[in-house]
Amino acid sequence: MKQEIHLMLWLDEDRRIRKFELSGHAGYAEYGQDIVCAAVSALSISAVNGLEHFLPEPPKVEVRDSDGYLTCSLPKLDTQTLEQAQWILKTMALGIEEIQQSYGQEYVKITQRRWTPC
Repeated sequence: MKQEIHLMLWLDEDRRIRKFELSGHAGYAEYGQDIVCAAVSALSISAVNGLEHFLPEPPKVEVRDSDGYLTCSLPKLDTQTLEQAQWILKTMALGIEEIQQSYGQEYVKITQRRWTPC
């Protein structure tokens, strides 16, 4: 059975990340030994922790360890705070892109969607 981590980024019209969703497991190695999963998890959890710490209102986060699911969406923010949040989110995305380049698309898939406000 093919496994992979899938990172979905929701971008607004200015290419700012408004939401991200991670799902799946890399399958690079046995559970507890999978450095690809560990690296992606560390980057994404650090990003969520940073957003929770620095934003005036925390993001909406949902986590399910059983299937490797994490979603994080930003609250309504003023332009300056939204731009500052991008430093964290784009750093996370760059790190995961680097992991994808180092270990291959068979372990990490990244896609983008257009974000539309509710």
